[in-house]
Formats: sequence, structure tokens, C-alpha cells
Amino acid sequence: MLMKTEFHPAASRGHAHHGWLEARHSFSFASWFNRDRMHFGALRVLNDDIVAPGMGFGKHPHDNMEIITIPLRGSLKHEDSMGFSEVIHAGQVQVMSAGTGIYHSEFNASTTEDINLFQLWIFPNQQEVVPRYQQMAYSLSEAKDQWLQLVSPHSEDSGLWIHQNAWIHLCDMSENAHLIYTLKDPHNGVYLMNIEGEKWVDGQSLTARDALGAWETDTIEIQAKENGRILLIEVPMQF
Repeated sequence: MLMKTEFHPAASRGHAHHGWLEARHSFSFASWFNRDRMHFGALRVLNDDIVAPGMGFGKHPHDNMEIITIPLRGSLKHEDSMGFSEVIHAGQVQVMSAGTGIYHSEFNASTTEDINLFQLWIFPNQQEVVPRYQQMAYSLSEAKDQWLQLVSPHSEDSGLWIHQNAWIHLCDMSENAHLIYTLKDPHNGVYLMNIEGEKWVDGQSLTARDALGAWETDTIEIQAKENGRILLIEVPMQF
């Protein structure tokens, strides 16, 4: 099987600066539209947001979307119409299945430090489900030179679960580490977001915030040239 790839340099992402929010969009979002960057399979949104102290997103609606939030530094206060009021910190992951509809707000929980987070939206494989919320903590040591599963389709698996045949893994790679990831479903593709430290994938160098989509393959190999984390998102290409 000849692997197909698509390289998304960090600088090619959409960029919006609202004073209190600096946002970078891997896929078309809000006022940034790129016809060639609408989604990668079922992955609709991958936003890299920096939110100023005490600022955030007021109450707003979502429906029929799986929303995954991964703080990289800082803390985020979440409140929603289901009655949840939680603070999610770096080293934690949050899943919200919007389903039939939900309102929520997200604010930087600190009044002195900014927060940097990834937020992913994944199209679900079931419509109009009952909204749900879930979060968990992890230790970065669990991801040292191995794949730490954060999200899967199965409630009985490690990590959180969503309504889609998708998996999200994190790895903190050491310099010169070499990893192979075997896709859970050969019909899926993989979207790699390199958080920091240079990696090589299929002859392509990935530096900080570069991304690579790969599909029509059973495995993907990653070589680390420098220490650093990488986020791996496996999603259906047809959904």
C-alpha cells in the first residue's frame, strides 16, 4: 500500500489576533477560510489557542460534534448547560459530546498567566446523542517514548471515549527515538501535530506546530531528531 501524505507547515495555518485571544487554525474556522483545508477526514477543527489571563469564550452553543480540549499550559474553566463547572489543567484532557445541543463557556482560570490549548472537533458517527462531559488527568511520563492513549471509541478502553471510530495519542519523544504507530482501522488516516522538537515522517521534516496527514497505510514511522511531544489523531477518512 503506497501511503499518501499531506504536509501542513505551521505558517500555513489560519491566524487571528483578537487581543485577548491569539488563535491558529489548522482547518477553516471562523473568519479564516481555505477551500483546501476544510477538514482531514472526520477531523473538522484543530485550533491552537492562547487565551489571556481572565479572558475567554462566553456561553455559546454546540450540537452534533465531539469536542476534545487539551491544555498544553495553564488552566481552563469550563461551565455548561448540563450543570458541570470544572477547571481543566495542563496534563488533563476533556471530552464533550455536544449531541442534541449544549451551551458552554470557557475562560482562562488564571488572572495572571495565559493558557495555551489545543481544541479538536471531530464529526460524530451518531447524531442527536445525549450530551455528555468527561475529563481525566495523565502523566507525561506515561507518554515517554510510547503512545499514551487519550481518546478512543470504547468506554472500556484506557482514556476517554467519543462517538466516532477515532483515537488520539500523545507521545513525548526523546532525541533519536523511533516509533511505529499501527492504525487501529486500515480505512482510517492519521493526522500528526508536532508540538515541539524536530521529527521526521516519511522523509518530511516536522518542526514546531508543523502537521502531516497520512492515509492509505497500515503503519506510520516517526523519528525524533530532538526531544519533544507529538499528538497523533487517527480518524475515518470517509464518514
